[in-house]
Amino acid sequence: MNFVVCIKNTDYAASLEVRKIYQVLPDSKADRHQMIRVIDESGEDYLYPNSYFMPIELSAPLQQVLKMS
Repeated sequence: MNFVVCIKNTDYAASLEVRKIYQVLPDSKADRHQMIRVIDESGEDYLYPNSYFMPIELSAPLQQVLKMS
C-alpha cells in the first residue's frame, strides 16, 4: 500500500489538505499523464497532479491504522 503527503492544494482546497497523508491507488494511465489517484476528503478516489504530493514510507503498524480510517 502506498501513501503520499499533500504539499499543495491549489484549485482543490475542498478536496485536499496540505500536510495530510493520503492513500494512493494504482493507476498506470494516470502515471503516464503525471497524475496520481488518491482517496481524497470525499472518501472517493480522484486524479490530481503528481506535483501536489510527495511519497512517504510508513511502518506496517501505521499503514494498518490508516487503512482502517
